[in-house]
Amino acid sequence: MGEEPLDRYATTRRALESRAAAVPPPAPQAQRQPRPHAEPMAAPPGALSASALPGTAAHLAAGCADLQALRHAMEGFEGLQLKQAASSTVFGDGNPESAVMCIGEAPGQEEDRRGLPFVGPSGKLLDRMLGSIGLDRSTCYITNVVPWRPPANRKPTPDEVAVCMPFLTRHIELVDPQVLILLGGASAAAVLAKADGINRLRGRWFEFNSPGLPRPIPALATFHPAYLLRTPEAKRDAWRDLLMIRRRMDAVRH
Repeated sequence: MGEEPLDRYATTRRALESRAAAVPPPAPQAQRQPRPHAEPMAAPPGALSASALPGTAAHLAAGCADLQALRHAMEGFEGLQLKQAASSTVFGDGNPESAVMCIGEAPGQEEDRRGLPFVGPSGKLLDRMLGSIGLDRSTCYITNVVPWRPPANRKPTPDEVAVCMPFLTRHIELVDPQVLILLGGASAAAVLAKADGINRLRGRWFEFNSPGLPRPIPALATFHPAYLLRTPEAKRDAWRDLLMIRRRMDAVRH
C-alpha cells in the first residue's frame, strides 16, 4: 500500500469510465470544415461543474451524524440534474441496525413512485433470494448507489455515480454493517472502485474501507435480481454466492 490516500470518488469514476470505454467508437464520418472559434460560455451563477460536484456532496455527507440527517441532506441536494427529473429520493428500506446491507444500482419506475428501493419485480425476487438464507427486510438494510431514478431507466453515467458516492459512503459508515451484498456490476464497480464486470467480481470476497469505519467491511458481489429475471440460467451461480454470504454470517455470529 502506498503512502498517498485513496481518492475513492476519482477511482470509482475511472473504473466506470474504463468500463464505458470498452464500447467500440462510431465509424468515422467525412471530414467537416472547422467551425469558427468561439469564446467559452460562462457558467450561470450558482452552477457547478460535474468535476466539482463530488466535493460538494462529500462536504454535505461528512456533516451528517445520523441517517435522518443524511436523508435530509440528500433530499435537499441540488447539485445533480438527475434529481430534478426524479419524483423521489429513494433513500433506503429495512433495518439499519442489521448486520447485512444490500446495495443496488438505481431506482426503477416503481421505486421512484413509492420512494422505496427494490419494490418492483426485481424487489420480489430479491426478497426470495434473501429469504433463502434466512433474511428479510427486518434483518437487512437495502439502498442503491444512486438514489434518484435515471430517465427511462437508463444506466447512471460515471459522473452521476461519482457525485453520489460520498452520500453512499456515508450511508455505509452510518449503518456500519458486518457484510455488504453488492447487487449487480454497476454497484460492485462503484463500491469496490474496480473496472471488472460482474462475472469477474461475483463470488469473491473484497473489503470496503473508509476512514469513517472502525474496520473494513467484507463485501461480496452477485447478480442483480433484474439480470436474473432475464437470465434464469445465472441463478445457479447466484445461489452459490448466497451460500457464501450465509457462511460468512454464521462465522461472524460464532
